[in-house]
Amino acid sequence: MEQGNFYHFAGRHAVVTGGAAGIGLAIARRLAAGGASLTLWDRDAAQLQSAKLALGGSATVHCVVVDVSSTDQVDAARDATIEGGGAVDILVNSAGITGPNTTVCDYPVEDWDRVMAVNLRGPFLACRALVPQMQARNYGRIVNIASVAAKEGNPNASAYSASKAGLVALTKSLGKELAQTGVRVNCVTPAAVQTGMFAQMTQQHIDYMLSKIPMNRFGQPDEIAALVAWLASEDCSFSTGAVFDISGGRATY
Repeated sequence: MEQGNFYHFAGRHAVVTGGAAGIGLAIARRLAAGGASLTLWDRDAAQLQSAKLALGGSATVHCVVVDVSSTDQVDAARDATIEGGGAVDILVNSAGITGPNTTVCDYPVEDWDRVMAVNLRGPFLACRALVPQMQARNYGRIVNIASVAAKEGNPNASAYSASKAGLVALTKSLGKELAQTGVRVNCVTPAAVQTGMFAQMTQQHIDYMLSKIPMNRFGQPDEIAALVAWLASEDCSFSTGAVFDISGGRATY
């Protein structure tokens, strides 16, 4: 149900991981504009407070400092979230890191493990923690932020590409597991979006990503948030385990 330019989320409680900045914050802002109450999960306490101030009085906002790659921290975040804001209706897994830009042969193992821990283990742990209470109420919307790199495998970004491909597969598996319930699970695969994550990349890699986008520009966080808002809404009722491209024309399948 649209309400002006926004979907109606009144009475819904949303968790956004990586919600303190970038795409996560844009999604949080969009959900808040539709009336959702929010719990932002992020490992950066200072950025969380800045995000809460940026959202202003537009929504009820709780903040939980959490490393999404830690089982104990995610389980504790779940408990704090439900205690502070009630049952969770919407989960958006947006937390992610790029890792270094280098070849497979030169890729440091510890960096590979960290990228996998945040980008793939993190959404797994969040889903594992929050899905049971969605199932108990027979309602939920889960949106995973993957990447077009999951489909194409960007050179010099093997860990990032592989982690996002794993997230696509996790989305499909969980979507099928929950298909006969009221919980929907989908993901989006953006091309490069202009956020603070660019600081983690080399200029050469940034230039490469731009060269692959037919629109010849990067995506903007608000553009991703607009698609996520529909996937997080009640209107998204007959789509689950699906992958939605938002790539400026880059994705061709």
